[in-house]
Amino acid sequence: MDNRPRHGRNPIRTGRLGAVTRVALCQIPISHDPKTNLEAARQALAEAGDADLAVFPEATLARFGRGVTETAEPLDGPFVTGLADAAREFHTAVIAGTFEPGDGRVRNTAVAISEEGELKAAYRKIHLFDSFGARESDLVVAGDAPAVVELAGLRVGLITCYDVRFPELARALVDAGADTFAVIAAWGSGPMKEEHWATLVRARAIENTTWTVAVGQAPNPSASDGFGVGRSMLVDPLGVVRHDLGPGRAVRTGEIDLAFGAEVRATVPSLLHRRPDIFSRPSGEAAPGS
Repeated sequence: MDNRPRHGRNPIRTGRLGAVTRVALCQIPISHDPKTNLEAARQALAEAGDADLAVFPEATLARFGRGVTETAEPLDGPFVTGLADAAREFHTAVIAGTFEPGDGRVRNTAVAISEEGELKAAYRKIHLFDSFGARESDLVVAGDAPAVVELAGLRVGLITCYDVRFPELARALVDAGADTFAVIAAWGSGPMKEEHWATLVRARAIENTTWTVAVGQAPNPSASDGFGVGRSMLVDPLGVVRHDLGPGRAVRTGEIDLAFGAEVRATVPSLLHRRPDIFSRPSGEAAPGS
């Protein structure tokens, strides 16, 4: 990791157990206009100060809706290119949501961009939100491959919104070497929905003893679709909420100390106590010798 000062900022700090990564949670409202959203992302990066990594919500390109089939851009289009330019300018790695064109539908994609402006990974959302009366699959093609990316000194497993309800994805990311989860969302409002969000984010952190950065859209007062409840959180591997941004627009930086994560995994070695000899068998299949 590059430890040089950036734009007059401090180098990466050292925590109690070693180097820490400073992560900015960029909880911004999203409009239907990609240019407006790119400028909002640039402003958030300017506010992020000495962050090594900035995480933005799902669908940072444009607010979700039927218009995304016209708004979607390839990964070398102006929006992702603009994010890459901003990452390079502020020397801050970026994770953000976009939409890629598909065959009549789009792909709901999380991009990971290094502080040098290089596109390091593109994760296409696997679990589509056909729930609570919504039908994301009418507009979006599901992905089929989990993604872990090395970014800002972390190995980040990418999770998008409804994906967080599926613990098997988070566990697959840990098995692929993730030491941090980035959960990006445009979480819908509604009865108990905010409680589901907070509970699920903490559950994924606790059961995998993994740092979790969860960033959702801030509510947009000009939109009536109900997407965006805020409540972005940084959760440590014990499930302690280090930061909760509440419901409004906010940019806040927290610290991820991987040595602390290793200490937690040594104290609570639940990942080592799994029983794949039992739970990896097809349902109904008896154990050998039983």
